[in-house]
Amino acid sequence: MTTAPHLLAVYQQLIGLSQGMLRLASEGCWDELIKKETEYVRAVQHLAQASETATLSGQALAQLRPMLRHILDNESEVKRLLQARMAELSSLVGQSSRQKSVMSAYGKSGTVLVPRDKF
Repeated sequence: MTTAPHLLAVYQQLIGLSQGMLRLASEGCWDELIKKETEYVRAVQHLAQASETATLSGQALAQLRPMLRHILDNESEVKRLLQARMAELSSLVGQSSRQKSVMSAYGKSGTVLVPRDKF
């Protein structure tokens, strides 16, 4: 049987990982965020396994609730930042698509506009 101190340590690890993910998302370090997320998912799986065999007192649950709230708040903020990044990328893809269409239209006309030197 797992004891509450073990679960407390797992929750503390999750808080550290979620804070790291939030920092990376805030700084726009998307590649590093993906790496950290893999570690986070493993820790969540470990927590799920540890929770199955744990017997918690009311006091232990009271200690874990604010930690879980903190983890969930971090996850929500990371999700918000990821959605903002997705919107930014979508806008960039749209601009690129419009540029391609314009270039394609000018290319089909046979006219090529070249700037001339003023010499």
